[in-house]
Amino acid sequence: MARRPRNSRAWHFVLSGIRRDADARAVALASGARGWGYDSDGQHSDSDSEPEFPSLSPSIPSAIPVTGESYCNCENQNETPYCSSLHTIHRVKDCQCGEEDEYFEWVWDDMNKSTATLLTCDNRKVNFHMEYSCGTAAIRGNKELAEGQHFWEIKMTSPVYGTDMMVGIGTSDVNLDKYRHTFCSLLGKDEDSWGLSYTGLLHHKGDKMNFSSRFGQGSIIGVHLDTWHGTLTFFKNRKCIGVAATKLQNKKFYPMVCSTAAKSSMKVIRSCTSYTSLQYLCCYRLRQLLPNYVDTLEVLPLPPGLKQVLHNKLGWVLSMNCSTLKPSTSSSSLSGSDSDSSCGSDAEACQRKRCRRT
Repeated sequence: MARRPRNSRAWHFVLSGIRRDADARAVALASGARGWGYDSDGQHSDSDSEPEFPSLSPSIPSAIPVTGESYCNCENQNETPYCSSLHTIHRVKDCQCGEEDEYFEWVWDDMNKSTATLLTCDNRKVNFHMEYSCGTAAIRGNKELAEGQHFWEIKMTSPVYGTDMMVGIGTSDVNLDKYRHTFCSLLGKDEDSWGLSYTGLLHHKGDKMNFSSRFGQGSIIGVHLDTWHGTLTFFKNRKCIGVAATKLQNKKFYPMVCSTAAKSSMKVIRSCTSYTSLQYLCCYRLRQLLPNYVDTLEVLPLPPGLKQVLHNKLGWVLSMNCSTLKPSTSSSSLSGSDSDSSCGSDAEACQRKRCRRT
């Protein structure tokens, strides 16, 4: 009978250890990423994937979805796969997300999007990477943001995780399908776009800076593009984060979002546009003078007819939380608050929160 070589027993123990490690990793992945596609920092990607800076360690991407960031913590966050025109009838009574708008200046553009996207809810909801993710998908709105005041809100309708999920703006020069095989922060990777990441980082020209706290499923991200004064302002859960960019006059932008996370989605719940007129400036000033009310029209002694007209035309201005933000043509890019609170009335406190007067 032949004697077994002595080294075969050693190989047996080595292979057993490898199997145990593989089984442990499989259990960890199944428990931490169940229900989502495999898009994490450890996933393979092309060489163009951008490394995270060590100095920004609190804002690194995560394979674990960000939770606890809902605007009103309503029970109806997990929406059905389809949307009905009578969706407001079936919404939870206690929900304060404010998705009652019926008219939208723009929706997502089915002709200008990445291949890994699917539109639902009358093209207001974009679904990314329906089965699994192998890169970055993006989409833009179907209307160019021309001269005037533009305000829109994006609700995170799915778990928020992965390399990046972003809300922002960009020109028509942004290639939405360029990084379909690369995991990256697409918005803000070049000089033609600005993007706010769910990690709280603001991206532009390939640079990134701390701008806000993280946002997650249920969060409402607002964007105000003032083409008259050339400013871009972000809101989180209807509170001012800060001015992200200035000197944006004479440029043509589109609203944009992007995601690397499998089975992720975002939904436009408001998109408004108005001319920069004396009426707009007056409503904006009234909002600054009465910041403690949800809606300025509630306390103004105006005739019912005039209230209705202002509500229809400029209701978004009279309800936005921007008590100290004033239009400006400052040439510097500004960072926002690291907290969720809006800027206070004191100029020194506003400067301390890095949300300067505009």
